[in-house]
Order: sequence, then structure tokens, then C-alpha cells
Amino acid sequence: MNLRIPDEIDRQLNALAAEQHISKSALLLQGAELVLRRAGRRQDIHDSFDFVMTHDAGLMKRLEDA
Repeated sequence: MNLRIPDEIDRQLNALAAEQHISKSALLLQGAELVLRRAGRRQDIHDSFDFVMTHDAGLMKRLEDA
């Protein structure tokens, strides 16, 4: 895969990779993993909300009216 990175971001990645004693490739993989985990958490929250709204609709209505 080819990835085009703006010069300033590339400089920052190089500096961070050197500071952490890892390759820039490993650093970018860590970033990709963080993005995927964050997206997964968002989906889990969305799914949980949908579950509550469908399975506890009566309770939610009572809370709304309280």
C-alpha cells in the first residue's frame, strides 16, 4: 500500500517514532488500531442504545413522563 503523508505530519511522525524507538510503520499501525477500536466502541454504544430503546421502551416512556 502507498500512503501519501503531508510533509509536516511526516516530520512529526518521524520525530515521534524516534522518541518511542519504533518504526514509523509501527507507529502508523498503532494509530490505525486506535481508530478501529474507537469505531468499535461507537458501534457498541449505538447497539446498546438501540437495545435499551427497544427492550425497555415502557421504562423509557415512564422516565420521560416523570
